[in-house]
Formats: sequence, structure tokens, C-alpha cells
Amino acid sequence: MNIVELIEEAGLTGRGGAAFSTARKVRLAQDHRARLIVNACDGEIGAAKDAWIVRHQLRELIDGAMLFATSTTPIFAAHRDSETARLLIAAGLDVLQVPHRYVSSEESALVNLLHGNPARPVTKRYPIAAGGQTAQEKPLEPTLVLNAETVWLAGRIVASGVGWFRSFGTADEPGPRLVTVSAVGRPPVVLPTAAGEPITSLLARAGMDRDYLALNIGGLGGGFVAAKDVSSMTWSGRDLTPHGLFLGPGVIRVLPADTCPWVEISALVRYAAGESAGQCGPCIFGLPAISEDLDALVGGTGGSDVLDRLSGRVGLLPGRGACRFPDGVGRFVASALQVFGAELRAHQSIGCQFSAVTGPIHTATAPLRRSA
Repeated sequence: MNIVELIEEAGLTGRGGAAFSTARKVRLAQDHRARLIVNACDGEIGAAKDAWIVRHQLRELIDGAMLFATSTTPIFAAHRDSETARLLIAAGLDVLQVPHRYVSSEESALVNLLHGNPARPVTKRYPIAAGGQTAQEKPLEPTLVLNAETVWLAGRIVASGVGWFRSFGTADEPGPRLVTVSAVGRPPVVLPTAAGEPITSLLARAGMDRDYLALNIGGLGGGFVAAKDVSSMTWSGRDLTPHGLFLGPGVIRVLPADTCPWVEISALVRYAAGESAGQCGPCIFGLPAISEDLDALVGGTGGSDVLDRLSGRVGLLPGRGACRFPDGVGRFVASALQVFGAELRAHQSIGCQFSAVTGPIHTATAPLRRSA
């Protein structure tokens, strides 16, 4: 049984966000003799599991990458001057050093960068594993981009078998997986888990299970779950989907009970407006406009007309850009409006009622604490 058949039988899906069938992606790449990029950028807000794998499981990651290499050696993508990049370079690997921009670690942005172009997403008329072209219609050779956790797990399937892999998780979402749990003022914790574990158990294992207002699941491309809804939820698509969420990149961010969610949300959207690809209308005009509306509402200078305008603008984002970045931010803000609508209205009428109004934006550069 070859590697594609093994991972297909195992049911391995991408761990970088989209959860697409890895076997289908690899089969297409093999048909086009695509080269391989292992994405170890931890590109989502709060993500840290790629760095954990490089730090603690580098040999297994390399072994997994060699399973997918064709006629060229695999390339490992990491943020420029990060500890992850330094460890990969020290191991003698071919490293693509990526700018510290949110959109720069998107798969087509990595392929664009590999060809000497800016690290910005390109319009994909078909999967990038089959090839593509830049905005200037220059060809991009077929390139398979796989998340580091996906590659690591593929190697473990070969070493331990399909039965081992399927002994974790659920029938619909099989296999072990990693999740990063973080909170304002707390370093991220990377935990081994599987679909079906209660979210309260994950929080307890991370030491972040007390006095929280809500959870941000999926980072800037995800959304929110109020604390009152968490007790009955498991870490699974079945329980997250009704909230418009998904397992995605494996990120849980805890919003403490005394922290204003809208100050944090507006800071993240302001960050998103500055980190966009800057190539299409939704990024160039839509994201800054939404950020301005949020700043006005949080600052108490925006009334109900601004709130109505914000809701309308959020609904215009999905499906209108060359990449999916505005879609994710739109989903993030729409979820915030649903979960924290009362808090935003309070900002308009009586001001912020929280004792702590701000916190740092978490990135993968924060120090990691290894799970027990």
C-alpha cells in the first residue's frame, strides 16, 4: 500500500485550517510532479503547534516530508528570523523564510514567494498543487503545500499503522491532533488531543478553565463561543458547526471574564486591516472601513447608525476577494456581533464596564510551554 492509499484509509485531513482530504491533495500533486513545501509558519493568531513539532519532533517531521518528496528535496517554510526557522536551518534543511505578515503563510502566497514574488496570495482557478499563475500571468509550477502537523502525522501513520491513527478521535474526524490554548497575559500551551474531547477538559489541562467570558476558536479566521455554551461542547466539528466554527488550525484563545471583548476584537480587526494582501477591494477598502466602524463604536463615538452600517459591511465581505482572507475576518466580526452584541450596545450607551480593557495580540512568537 503506497502513502496515498495509507493516508486515504486513515482519513487524514489537513491540520492547517481547511481540513481537506490529504490523500486527494497528494494524489493531484503526484500527477503533476509537484514539489513540496512544509508549512511551519503557525500563521493563525494564537497558533503555536508547528513550532512545537519543529522543536520536539523534528526528526519525525523530516521523515514524514520525505514520503511526499518527488524529484526535489522538501522545502520548509517558517517566519523569517523565528526560532522555528533557526532550528530548521540548523538541521541543514532548505528553508523558505517568510515575512511576518498574516497572509504570507497562505499556501499560494508561499508558492508565490518561492518563485521570487511577494508573499501574497494569488487567484486560484484550480488547486495550486496543479500549478497556477501570478496576477501578471507568470506561471507558478505545481507545488504541494502541507501543514507541518499533517506531514508529521503522515509519517506516524506509516510507522504505526492505520489502526493506530483511527484509534483516536471519531469516525468522522479520526486521528490525534494538536491544539494551542492561550489567553491574555498567558503563554500558549500546545496539547495533544483528538476530536471528541470535552473543551472543558482541554481548558483544564491548559490551566485556563476559570473565570472566562468566552472562547475564540480558530483565531482571526474563526469566531466565538460564550462561556455558558462551552460546558456541553466537545472539540469536534459536530459541536462547533452549529456556532459557525470548525477545528481549523487548532486554536483556542480564552477571553478572561474581566477583559473587554470589543477592545480585543477591534484591535485584532485593526491588525487585520494592516495585514491584508492589499490586492482587491474587500481588503483595500472593506477591512479598513470595518475597523473604523469598530473603533468608533468601542470608543463611544458611534451610534446605532454605525452599528447598522458595520453589520451591512460585514455581510458584503464573503466571496468577493481573490483570496479568502476577507471571508475569515467577516466571519470573525459576525460571530463577535452575535455573541457580544449586548456588550457593544453598552459601549454606546454607558461606556465600557470591564475592569481590564485591553490585552496583547497573541502571535506564534510568544514563548511555548510544553504540555504535561
